[in-house]
Amino acid sequence: MTARIVFALLCAVLLGPATLVAAAEPQAAADPLPSWNEGATKTAIVEFVRRVAAAGSPEFVPPAERIAVFDNDGTLWGEQPMYVQMAFAFDRVKALAPQHPEWATQEPFAALLKGDMKRVAAAGEKGLLQIVAATHAGMTVDEFNATATAWIDSAKHPQTGRLYTQMVYWPMLELLAYLRANDFKTFIVSGGGIEFMRPWTERVYGVPPEQVVGSSGKLKFELRDGVPTLIKLPEVDLVDDKAGKPVGIQSHIGRRPIFAAGNSDGDLQMLQYTTIARGPADKRPRFGLIVHHTDAEREYAYDRESHFGRLAEALDEAASRGWTVVDMKQDWNRIYPDFAK
Repeated sequence: MTARIVFALLCAVLLGPATLVAAAEPQAAADPLPSWNEGATKTAIVEFVRRVAAAGSPEFVPPAERIAVFDNDGTLWGEQPMYVQMAFAFDRVKALAPQHPEWATQEPFAALLKGDMKRVAAAGEKGLLQIVAATHAGMTVDEFNATATAWIDSAKHPQTGRLYTQMVYWPMLELLAYLRANDFKTFIVSGGGIEFMRPWTERVYGVPPEQVVGSSGKLKFELRDGVPTLIKLPEVDLVDDKAGKPVGIQSHIGRRPIFAAGNSDGDLQMLQYTTIARGPADKRPRFGLIVHHTDAEREYAYDRESHFGRLAEALDEAASRGWTVVDMKQDWNRIYPDFAK
């Protein structure tokens, strides 16, 4: 089982809100994508939008049907050296350790507290779920919201020293704004926890909570001292990764997208679902985009051998499907917003 699938299961019971520091949405300009270098990639995006949005175009798509879906980790913000939500889970173990002296000898907690990530990884899915169950079981959504908000407001990337909230990709913010300016409705469809993302996506990406699809766990309603309360249960509802993404799209959106963007094999089925015609009568224009991490100097370079964001099958299929592959090093003249250059 891949690391992304394992983490998607982790997210399914790690659900809870957090708040990100806002990154200003790009302003409208004559060039809608100034952080994208001139070339085939930028041209393909602009021409597609013009074809589907121009009145009188033979490929015109009504605004209500202009649905665009975006993966989050590795597509809209960084995912190396591990998913942000995973870093949060691990930090929670460290914070709660004084209340659990037994963790000093109990795996996988002992390995995590000693910083032995190889042993943590060796514990696999079972170990990760043990961490979640021990630190989050029975928490209310409000309790988790407060905890996660405090963490995301101060937690920093271990290598760049920037807040995680400063690891968003400016060119993708431009793309989101450009699509919305042309009457697209933009959705996030991620393997991350749906409630972890919803509180901050509107401020960071301009995507409101009702347009976020993610991995989800079951919730239970209770009246606690007369107060309506939602409690997170350690039970999986949806793993919104790989084949789960089209399921999540149908369940939450109810329309098939015409634009999909991802960066890994976890997004393959979403790209297929969006772009492959359902039959000879299905002639609607559709666009698939893959963010390929090729910039080791400004960000990271990885694909086929990465434990996080592995990109192999989708990259191999891109040419035959006509998907546009973004070469971050060649196609983007900047990576992060001004406050995080």
